[in-house]
Amino acid sequence: MSNIKNGFRLGIYVCKDAEVVDFSSPYGVFSVARRIQPDLDVFLIAETLRPTQAASGFTVHPNYSFRDAPAVDAFLIPGGPGLRPEQYNGGLHSYIRSLPERCLLTSVCTGSWVYARMGLLDGRTATNRKNPDRLERKGIGKLPIEQLAEMAPTCRISRARIVDTGRIVTAGGIASGMELGFHLLRRAGMDEDTVAEVAQIMEYETGWAAYKDDVEYALTA
Repeated sequence: MSNIKNGFRLGIYVCKDAEVVDFSSPYGVFSVARRIQPDLDVFLIAETLRPTQAASGFTVHPNYSFRDAPAVDAFLIPGGPGLRPEQYNGGLHSYIRSLPERCLLTSVCTGSWVYARMGLLDGRTATNRKNPDRLERKGIGKLPIEQLAEMAPTCRISRARIVDTGRIVTAGGIASGMELGFHLLRRAGMDEDTVAEVAQIMEYETGWAAYKDDVEYALTA
């Protein structure tokens, strides 16, 4: 049987030019999981309640603003082109620092850059996107995982799909948001059979079987 913490709530940050798959995949995993475990909740958080235009013009309406300070058990930062300026967003940094210690800090792809700039990955292990895009393949720019290493020199860089260091959980490239969503179900207390059932409902059982063990646990003291 699952042992979901009562009211486990995943808050997903959205900002201008956030990568759509990065935040919609974990959102979708939790949405389907709620059919089995209604105590789960998932919602979007932004600096304000104004509509937010993510990558390629995909516009979303946040459920909460930072000022609302909703109860949250895990906070997720997606990657995407918009995360370059978000690294220096003082409002976002302040919001993250205001979250209770029990709240998980999670990311997909370049979302981990925010935690790196805040110094939260110092002495920890983390991951990021490893496969090059077209420009990176031509030597134009650096891979996100290489940039992460430069931002946080004392961070140990992993090539695992998911890295769980206790409070901070990072995921690799764009599609790894699916696995992060499933892994957060684990962290919420859902047993492996029920997580597999969620994957089966989503017709993602083959993908989950391939990636479910690609998790590096690197707990810090």
